[in-house]
Amino acid sequence: MSYSSNNIMKTHNHRIKNAFTEHLFEYRSVHSKKLILSLSITFFVMILELIGGFLTRSIALISDAGHMFTHCFAIGISLVAIMIAKRPPCHHRTFGLYRAEILAALINGLFLLLIVGVIVYEAIQRIIHPADVLTLHMLMIALIGLTVNVASIFILHGSHTKNLNIKGVFYHMVADAASSVGIVIAAIIIYYTGLNIIDPLVSLGIAAVIIYWAWGILKESAIILLEMAPTGLNVDTISSDLKSQFSEIKELYNVHIWTITADLLVFSAHISLDDTRALPIDQHKLITEINNYLHTKYHIIESTIQIAAEGEGEVCRIS
Repeated sequence: MSYSSNNIMKTHNHRIKNAFTEHLFEYRSVHSKKLILSLSITFFVMILELIGGFLTRSIALISDAGHMFTHCFAIGISLVAIMIAKRPPCHHRTFGLYRAEILAALINGLFLLLIVGVIVYEAIQRIIHPADVLTLHMLMIALIGLTVNVASIFILHGSHTKNLNIKGVFYHMVADAASSVGIVIAAIIIYYTGLNIIDPLVSLGIAAVIIYWAWGILKESAIILLEMAPTGLNVDTISSDLKSQFSEIKELYNVHIWTITADLLVFSAHISLDDTRALPIDQHKLITEINNYLHTKYHIIESTIQIAAEGEGEVCRIS
């Protein structure tokens, strides 16, 4: 039993083209504007903290300035990735260049780990060779940094749930806001107690926060680049759901789901139909309904459904 592949492909290609075009222009332009604004204020505070760190002899401020530099780097990489991803699909880039955003997220995660190494090294050196810290100046600069980080978080909030590239930058900002809070607390403690060792200890805490967020970004990037099922979904869940929703389906084989970029899911499957039904099955209608259901419930923008030929299930079935 088979269905006309030409008609299926026409339906799918029309749907794919519309979905890709919609995603291209719905989010990317807004993301670019938000990132440019966030980059501007982050770069300003980075310079402020770097100069302030040297003037106040605060390794925590210098560490946070280094963290701010990773933000500038991350945002710059993300902007370039968005520009590349805006290039439309064509005959040899059938899915476009959306994966550029995932590569950007992966680079940002790796770069974060590099910065962690520098921060840990400098913090250990400061523990071995203590130095006095100008706490009031340190506190003032940290408060400015915290204000800017919170502003950046509000700017990017919402976009980070739809785009892993933006999510990487967003988590940079959240981590740095936590760092600024730590520096503010450290400045207050040092001012009242004179315990300058608190400064490098806070730096080590900042490093731990950076590692946590970097691991999350690297993990999500790897899942997408390795074409694994997106977090929270698997082929067994979707197969069982489709069988319960469409009584015409007897079994599903060769089921695959993967991610092009964080907000673009793709699905393919072979299905065998229930040949015991009294009335013939309208295959075109069934495939259309399955596609619509997958798009509505799972936000899958492309689904390729093929009616399995007789005997195919025994050959292709995935255990």
